[in-house]
Amino acid sequence: MSRFLVVAAGGALGAIARYGVALLVALFWRRSFPLGTFIVNITGCFLLGLFATVAAERMEIAPLLRLFVATGFVGAYTTFSTFEYETQRLTEIGAAWWGLVNVLTSVVAGYAAVRIGVMIARR
Repeated sequence: MSRFLVVAAGGALGAIARYGVALLVALFWRRSFPLGTFIVNITGCFLLGLFATVAAERMEIAPLLRLFVATGFVGAYTTFSTFEYETQRLTEIGAAWWGLVNVLTSVVAGYAAVRIGVMIARR
């Protein structure tokens, strides 16, 4: 049960952080480009890459702290970071083809899912 609570606590903080970034960006950004989401996704990629690498290669980090940060906080802050990190890991281990497949299918399928959702909602 404690693992679920740790993930929930990290997720709550990640969601609040994402919302805070969106509010902050909205104060000065009035264009169509989703800059708040872009900033969240890019910083989430940085955070997950940094944390996961430190956890895997530099220091021993307790499993509950890993769950709190990677699954909870970053997972709620953005899932794009996980997508990018996993793609990076594929290329790093010599599976660049699968990295490319991951990028292309994620983007195409994600866009298709958005379009289908919009079309259904507009019916």
